[in-house]
Amino acid sequence: MFQKLGDALRRFMYGRYGTDQLNQALIIGALVMILVGWLGGKFLAGWLSIFSFLAYFPLIWSIVRMYSRNIEKRRRQNAAYLRFLSACKDRKHRYYKCPRCRQTVRVPRGRGRINIRCPKCGEQFVRKS
Repeated sequence: MFQKLGDALRRFMYGRYGTDQLNQALIIGALVMILVGWLGGKFLAGWLSIFSFLAYFPLIWSIVRMYSRNIEKRRRQNAAYLRFLSACKDRKHRYYKCPRCRQTVRVPRGRGRINIRCPKCGEQFVRKS
């Protein structure tokens, strides 16, 4: 019986996106919002229970992303999320895009105004680090 159920689930998910890091973050965020709303409704002011209602939005969004057949769009969303996350974690560098070729260039923070040379096309531009 479980074999048939697993096969049916595999057939249903064929061609669909599934889960990734953005979906995991959405689900964890929704669970935190549910917990804050539940604890806020029990122990603190009642207006914190709005978090329980707002938690449905990231949950629904993660389900829509999981069952989507537009795989390329979901990959781009996840890549943008991962770029944002890595930029937030990297406190020692700044990231700029080359005005000519749009290549991302990493430079050290706190050096003032510096002349940046793109390693791909050789374009030079001045930015504040």
